[in-house]
Amino acid sequence: MESVQAIKQRFGIIGNTPTLNRAIEKAIQVAPTDISVLVTGESGVGKESIPKIIHQLSHRKHNKYIAVNCGAIPEGTIDSELFGHEKGAFTGATQTREGYFEVADGGTIFLDEVGELPLTTQVRLLRVLENGEFLKVGSSKVQKTNVRIVAATNVNMFEAIQKEKFREDLYYRLSTVDINLPPLRERQDDIHLLFRKFASDFALKYKMPTVKLTDHAVQVLIKHRWSGNIRQLRNIAEQVSVLEQNRTISAETLHGYLPTSGANLPAVIKTSKSESDFSSEREILYKVLFDMKADLNDLKKLTMELMKNGNSKDVEKKNESLIQKIYGDDDEDVEDFEESINDTELLSIPERSSPTEETTTAQDKYHFAEEIEEEETLSIHDKELELIKKSLERHSGKRKLAAAELGISERTLYRKIKQYDL
Repeated sequence: MESVQAIKQRFGIIGNTPTLNRAIEKAIQVAPTDISVLVTGESGVGKESIPKIIHQLSHRKHNKYIAVNCGAIPEGTIDSELFGHEKGAFTGATQTREGYFEVADGGTIFLDEVGELPLTTQVRLLRVLENGEFLKVGSSKVQKTNVRIVAATNVNMFEAIQKEKFREDLYYRLSTVDINLPPLRERQDDIHLLFRKFASDFALKYKMPTVKLTDHAVQVLIKHRWSGNIRQLRNIAEQVSVLEQNRTISAETLHGYLPTSGANLPAVIKTSKSESDFSSEREILYKVLFDMKADLNDLKKLTMELMKNGNSKDVEKKNESLIQKIYGDDDEDVEDFEESINDTELLSIPERSSPTEETTTAQDKYHFAEEIEEEETLSIHDKELELIKKSLERHSGKRKLAAAELGISERTLYRKIKQYDL
């Protein structure tokens, strides 16, 4: 079995951090077996190196090694890419195609960003892991494959499982052995070593002297957060190597290449809404609904009062205050609301009783309102027309006074006059 240092030299891995060494040790130990491995870590930490180590140290090293970026393949075609398809299985399938699991039979498949797989593909992958069987898209023939699967992800898998974006049973099948690679900010002793290696490589590539950092610049480099990890450090080294004429880089110069926002601050990310947030929103919604119900009940009472007592000044004031309560200060909304109420019910209110009729008993008034209601249900159209005519005759054709008596807006009355051709 090769040592950790030998593996580092062989695969170009730089660093002596204990957590990095432990990850490589686990990869060396698990390589001779066929156990599924899940490599976890932030984006840019170099997760792709672990599957290569595992494949090269396994008995499958002479067979194919295929790396698949699951996040880069569209959802509609990923099943075809992984498992193949039959001719005519879908539009554009002009010939039978072998998938990666068929091509890599006897070898290793590296599924990068496995957390991005659609749920339907996860079911197919689970079957491969459990019994080595798969179906091509558009085929009913079960095929066998002997493939070692190494997966990697930068997604928090437990959160993905809770949100039902990743199958729990598949997670436990993939993560028989979990290898975690530390972020660059936890490898401070390795940061300068990596920078020097990248600077040397770019000097050779672009045929120019190697850049060097001052002591102060080294401290700036080490203290930076490196949210993009090794990939970000490599990009900075390339920029400095190409753009700087002075090959000795000061701290001030280096600062110009480093992003300033959140450079050395821990990121605070709210992953999801708490249960209390949802309950408070629910309470607000219930309160609004209950208030609306109360307002509707008030409208019903007001309508009945208008039907019994006519459009008295007190009732009109109640009407205005209630509408103002519901619609606020928007005059256009208030006017539209008045029209909708008046058009449906208030125009069918009987003409105000004369002073002699007001002396009738409460029981007579009740029976009178009941009789009017029966007539209205029989011919609301005729009653409405009759009321408008009487009101216009009483006020000598003055629409404003007639509208006030009928309890409707002048615009509504004008529309009714045109409607009935009065």
